[in-house]
Amino acid sequence: MLTLEDVRIEQGAFRLAADFQIPAGAIVALLGASGAGKSTLLDVIAGFLAPKSGRVLWQGQDLTPLAPGARPLSVLFQDNNLFAHLTAAQNVGLGLRPDLRLTADQKARVEGALTRVGLGGLGARRPAALSGGQRGRVALARMLLRGRPLMLLDEPFAALGPALKADMLALVADLARETGATVLMVTHDPADARAIADQTVLVADGVAHAPRATAALLADPPPALRAYLG
Repeated sequence: MLTLEDVRIEQGAFRLAADFQIPAGAIVALLGASGAGKSTLLDVIAGFLAPKSGRVLWQGQDLTPLAPGARPLSVLFQDNNLFAHLTAAQNVGLGLRPDLRLTADQKARVEGALTRVGLGGLGARRPAALSGGQRGRVALARMLLRGRPLMLLDEPFAALGPALKADMLALVADLARETGATVLMVTHDPADARAIADQTVLVADGVAHAPRATAALLADPPPALRAYLG
């Protein structure tokens, strides 16, 4: 279970409060307008930003004092965090060993991960030779190999067309269910939340509200969400 215990975030005039729990294995969308604080909240969970007060816990362990690399999570950003000078297979292999000194077994695992995300046989290509959707799949394969129980997605597919984005979201959902990972996905598009999120956290008016069932929230949105949706 992911617990945000009376978390308070302050950055200049910006304020955000969060106090809720997310069960292990859930797929949860963080929905709200640009600037509401969705990515900022993700940064606090990941350890890139320290909260003013409060704690972030995973399965009862306090993550707040831990560096990002010591937390049981992987993050997927909008740019997919791929290294242009490395091949797809090498970018995925970083999930196993940063020095890329992979054993034969580890190289087989890399190829298996690429195959699982639909990129079998494309491991020798560099990011520039891949489409946007393929680059996203490389990043997902690396996340799969890392095997962390918490997956944080900061709108990594926002630049893709609707059909391709739907395919990528479905792949995320499939991988999460296969591995039992908990997923938090930042989005400004309610269609993304409807597509894969069991629950949705509305981020609005300085508060990240406790998660609600996505269908129920969107069917009867509170005033802040209704104003955003128009």
